[in-house]
Amino acid sequence: MNVQVIFYSMYGHVYRMAEAVVEGVQQVEGVEVALYQVPELIPEEVLERSGAKAAREAFAHVPVAEPKQLKNADAIIFGTPTRFGNMAAQMRNFLDQTGLLWVKAALVGKVGSVFVSTATQHGGQESTILSFMNTLLHHGMVVVGLPMAKVNLPGVDEVMGGSPYGATTIADQDGSRLPSERELMMARYQGRHVAEVTRALLAGGFQAPDF
Repeated sequence: MNVQVIFYSMYGHVYRMAEAVVEGVQQVEGVEVALYQVPELIPEEVLERSGAKAAREAFAHVPVAEPKQLKNADAIIFGTPTRFGNMAAQMRNFLDQTGLLWVKAALVGKVGSVFVSTATQHGGQESTILSFMNTLLHHGMVVVGLPMAKVNLPGVDEVMGGSPYGATTIADQDGSRLPSERELMMARYQGRHVAEVTRALLAGGFQAPDF
C-alpha cells in the first residue's frame, strides 16, 4: 500500500505538520509512505526578501512532486497554507495540471485528505480544506477527514487548530508560532486514520464501479 504526502510550505509550518502526518502513516504496518513538495512559483529574490528562502532550507531535501505520480498512490494527503480562505497558488497550480489524470479516471477510488496552516484562528482553516475537497471529489476520490471524538478536539483550554475536516495549525500573523504538540498529534492521527481507512478499502477489494 502506497501513501503520498504532498505539501506546499513557505515558512515551514506545513512542512512540520507533513512530517507528523508521515509519522502517523508509518504507524500502520505494511504501508509505504513518501513525502513530496510541490514546485515553488515565487521568484528567488522575493523569497529572500520575505525571509522565506532561509526557512525553506529546512525542507530543501524533500523531492518535488509531479502530477503523473499521483496515479501510483493508494492514498494522497495534501498540505497547504491558507491564502484568503483558499489553498496556496502553488498547490492550485499543481492540481490544475492533473487534468489528464481526470480524463483517465486515474484517481477514482483513491483516498484523499487535507491539512492546512493559517495565520489566525479565523483565517480560513475550514474553508480552505472544504474548498480543497472540491478538487478531490471531482477526481472521484474517497475523502477522509479527522474524527473529532478520537482526538479530543472540543475544548477551549488552549489556542489550537483542528477541525473535523482535517488537522490544522495556527502560525500567527508574523509566523512566529510553530505547531503545538496537540496540533502535531492531530496530524499524526490523521495520517494513521487515512492509512487505516485505505488498508480497509483495499482489503475489501473496493473498486469504483463501471457503468
